[in-house]
Amino acid sequence: MASGYGFKGGRSRCYPYWQEFHKCYALADKPEECVLQRDDYLECLHHSKEILRAKVIQTEQFKQKEKRAKEAAESKKKVDAAASSNVPRLNAVEEKAKATESA
Repeated sequence: MASGYGFKGGRSRCYPYWQEFHKCYALADKPEECVLQRDDYLECLHHSKEILRAKVIQTEQFKQKEKRAKEAAESKKKVDAAASSNVPRLNAVEEKAKATESA
């Protein structure tokens, strides 16, 4: 990376971060003072935090999709159970309707 040239020539996308880190490292009394600049430079190179965040978001989306599918299946079960209940088979509903019509 020290060359500063990108893959297609010109400056690389992370060169400004490298310069900032290098400047800090050259002027610092202790290397620990440049941890933030180093982290910025490494994140620019490897995108490790960005990739981790994308995985977390994707996992959460998958969990929510499964939850919605499970809720839909439970709702469908309830509807099917209500549709196949014994009340219409016992003619209780029809008898009440006939009784109210004749009265």
